[in-house]
Amino acid sequence: MSSTHVPQGAGHLRRESASTTTAIDPTDQASADARFPKVLSPVDDRTGLAKAMRFGLKKVFPDHWSFLLGEVAMYSMIIALITGTFLTFWFVPSLGHVTYDGSYVPLKGIGMSEAYKSTLDISFDVKGGLLMRQLHHWSALFFIVGVALHAARVFFTGAFRKPREINWVIGVVMSLLAAIEGFAGYSLPDDLLSGTGIRAMNGFMMSAPVIGTWMTFFVFGGEFPGEAIIPRLYIVHVLLIPAILVGLFVAHLALVVIHKHTQYPGPGRTNNNVVGFPVMPVYAAKAGGFFFVVFGITALVSALVQINPVWVYGPYDPTQVTAGSQPDFYMWFSDGALRLLPGWLEFEIFGTVWSMNIFLGSLLLLPLVWLILGIYPFVEAWVTGDKREHHLLDRPRNAPTRTAVGLAAISMYVVLALATINDILAIKLQLSINDITMFFRLMFFVLPVIVFFLTKRLCLSLQRHDREKVLHGHETGRIVRTPEGRFFEVHEPMDEYERWALVQHDTPRPLGLESGGVDEHGVRRPGGGSGARNALSRFYYKDAIAPVTPAELAAAHHHGEHEALDTPDAAAGIEQHSESVSDVPGAPAAGHVEDDSIGAGRR
Repeated sequence: MSSTHVPQGAGHLRRESASTTTAIDPTDQASADARFPKVLSPVDDRTGLAKAMRFGLKKVFPDHWSFLLGEVAMYSMIIALITGTFLTFWFVPSLGHVTYDGSYVPLKGIGMSEAYKSTLDISFDVKGGLLMRQLHHWSALFFIVGVALHAARVFFTGAFRKPREINWVIGVVMSLLAAIEGFAGYSLPDDLLSGTGIRAMNGFMMSAPVIGTWMTFFVFGGEFPGEAIIPRLYIVHVLLIPAILVGLFVAHLALVVIHKHTQYPGPGRTNNNVVGFPVMPVYAAKAGGFFFVVFGITALVSALVQINPVWVYGPYDPTQVTAGSQPDFYMWFSDGALRLLPGWLEFEIFGTVWSMNIFLGSLLLLPLVWLILGIYPFVEAWVTGDKREHHLLDRPRNAPTRTAVGLAAISMYVVLALATINDILAIKLQLSINDITMFFRLMFFVLPVIVFFLTKRLCLSLQRHDREKVLHGHETGRIVRTPEGRFFEVHEPMDEYERWALVQHDTPRPLGLESGGVDEHGVRRPGGGSGARNALSRFYYKDAIAPVTPAELAAAHHHGEHEALDTPDAAAGIEQHSESVSDVPGAPAAGHVEDDSIGAGRR
């Protein structure tokens, strides 16, 4: 038998028969390596790149508009990195004192820092500089908005569940770093508005019990304002945090590939496959086009909508404060909390002042919010006892408690955001600022409860509506009279594909639902949990509405029993309740299907 040498990683194939072995040219269209560009063959000879590229290019991604929210964040971050690199060529991160003699006439002859002067020069003397500044600022805001909307989509659809808890934590850390990065960025110009923000940061750090003064001296290099804060913020803004963000972003995408992409339920979609389109050529073309859509919209907004006109505020002066100043939207909740916390939280113990009215709303609240976000997947898994892997997403209405918790948290943010402008509201509405502050204090505790109750009731009502639609079909508005003289409305039955999304979800039962947490044979259920855990589990699941089963559907269609099966208790008594109507249709959805058995043995 003859033999042919195959270079390592070259992608050549060896075909052996009884008498010969033939090496296949990678340029042959019948070869598995036909898609790999021939010009990169020398690279493949040394790195084995073809195999990795084939794996990546064949990766399947589902197609849904909500998945674009994460792409908006990704592309906005890329735009911010590119424009930020441009700005570093002219920005001078120094608090050295100079006299302005640039193109902006109203500030000629005014003393200012080199940082503020270089910002004015970029805005008025560097060609395209002002557009780049505005592109950088708007893309940074769009990045944080994209991260927030993407996190909301992941939260409300349950995409953070096993095995994606670590990726959720990475995303939460990225959102925290994005907020810090934004604060450091808009503090660099050293104008009156950004200087007011840095002064507020100085007050936050000084409110820390015991170590506040030392912390301030360490960060500012001495008494406020000092000369070190702008260079230090510059290093944090252009080097430290961007490097961490890019590293976390790469890890985030790598875990998406490893875990495979989540998908919305539908015919043919299971926990063991992904229905969608491969990276090449479909998804890459769509993603590339969407990048230019995001870039074009960002450029259009940056060219037409002014943001952060630093020349209007003038250079920073510690003796002045900009009237009506507020931080960017992602820090509104912290500023609002500072305005709502009562003054009696500041007290003195053993000659030391404890400013809890500042510390609680700044240094404690900021990490606490992101800590709660980060641990939520683990708390929900512990409360619900759900240890399965989930690759199919939930409809928010089918997880009413989680949806209600999320909207209640958003309502708390809205209250704090409005409290940020309590002084402006008092002026515009001609009301007492004290009355407005007391109202917001009350609503901070009352509004989330109201929102939680209404949201949960609405989700349960939508679930009942889904049951009604599956059992009865679509209303046609056509009234028919029977020979016996009875009248009824004719309903059009749903097809199996439309029905799938309404019946495919599980209906978890609370831990320890029966007394003692035991089954019908008297055996204690594993993971029944403690009394507190059982109580929280009932809080999550006690009002669940069971999806329609095949037995219920058959009874509704053939025996007219659907009126008696509209309640969860009646549905639970059906012998085939463990089955799902979604088991009936099996035709796969349109698009490419990527089979994957990841975690199949543990479900």
